[in-house]
Amino acid sequence: MEFILASAGDLSPLLTQALGGYRHRVFVETLGWQLDTPPGIERDRFDRPETVHVIVRDDQLDIVGYARLLPTTGPYLLGEMFPQLMNGQPPPCSDDVWELSRFAVMDLRGVRTGVCPQRPSALAVDILQLAADYVERRGGKRLITVSPLAMERLLRRTGFHVHRAAPPQMIEGHPTFACWIELAGRPPWTPGNAPDLSILTVTGNGHLG
Repeated sequence: MEFILASAGDLSPLLTQALGGYRHRVFVETLGWQLDTPPGIERDRFDRPETVHVIVRDDQLDIVGYARLLPTTGPYLLGEMFPQLMNGQPPPCSDDVWELSRFAVMDLRGVRTGVCPQRPSALAVDILQLAADYVERRGGKRLITVSPLAMERLLRRTGFHVHRAAPPQMIEGHPTFACWIELAGRPPWTPGNAPDLSILTVTGNGHLG
């Protein structure tokens, strides 16, 4: 299992294309989100060169998990597109808070022996832990995310302290809410603890493909 933590500008064109395809298959084809995207590719105006991606790939280099990180001091999904989910409170704009978006743990090829040895919930924890490490190193203390209500149980199972920023609202026919993810008191975690797990962090030294 390979975990990639990198800004968009450091991803190779091939990996960028694979990521766009994965997001399209998860969010548009599988979950049915109504998004204005190019054919077969999901990206939006928040995918900028400095946007940070957490990508999980299996032994065949197929993407099986993903999350996107954006600082709330600039444009981000909740603040720009869904401020109503704060129920009248101003969306966060602080170095203390980063947004986690496009969070997904899904093997699109289906279960195959030896491909994905970790349970989806375990992968979700690893993605959150990597995101938390990145944000904490930059002085952040909390994540906020826009999530379907069905995701609330998965988020709670990660062991992080998660709570609603406001009551859920209907977005395109689905109950949706803004969720705080507190980084303080998060579960202990040692990166690279498993022999089949490697973590690549790219910080502007070259393209990762």
